[in-house]
Order: sequence, then structure tokens, then C-alpha cells
Amino acid sequence: MRANSSTAKLETVEPLGKRILIRKDEDKKRTKGGIELPGNVEIPTITGRVVAVSSQVQRDEDYPIAQYDKVLFHPKNAVPVDFEGDNRLFVVPVEDVVAVFRRAAGEEKD
Repeated sequence: MRANSSTAKLETVEPLGKRILIRKDEDKKRTKGGIELPGNVEIPTITGRVVAVSSQVQRDEDYPIAQYDKVLFHPKNAVPVDFEGDNRLFVVPVEDVVAVFRRAAGEEKD
């Protein structure tokens, strides 16, 4: 069913199956050494923050991924979501998430 586009707005995107929704981090325009790259050159990043996790992934103990986790993912099968102007949202198969960044126990958040 499709709602009238002038009155209803899409508020959320919920991944289905074994997928998660990731907001890709900005591509870097400066190297770690502090060198500014020209405007058309970027260091591609394949990290991002988990925005939403499908219910199937939430129930699967083999995938310890939760909302707000920072992850490293393989972008080949990532599907862009045309939801925002900057288009940094991607639906990614959970199998393409290769790492989750975790803080060491006892380390405080910034």
C-alpha cells in the first residue's frame, strides 16, 4: 500500500532478513600525517555506524551487532538508500560486516 506522498513522509528504514542499516562514515580528505588531499581525491572508508538491525539479526547470537556499533564492512553488496541528501545510508548483508569496533573493558567513553 502506498500513502499519498504529499501527506505521508517516510520516517524509518527497517532492514529485513539478515541485513543491517549502516550510516557510512565520511570519506577522509586528510591523511593521518595531516596532508590535505586535493578536492577530487578521497581515501575511501568502509566504516560506519549501525542505524538499525533487522529482527532476524537481533535474534541470532552468531551476530553480536547492535544499533550504534561502529563496524567495518565490505561495500560490494551494500545497497544505497535514497533517504537523505548526502546518501550515506546503506542496507548491508550482515555477512558483509567483517568487524565491530569495541572499547576495552574499563575504558571510559569520550
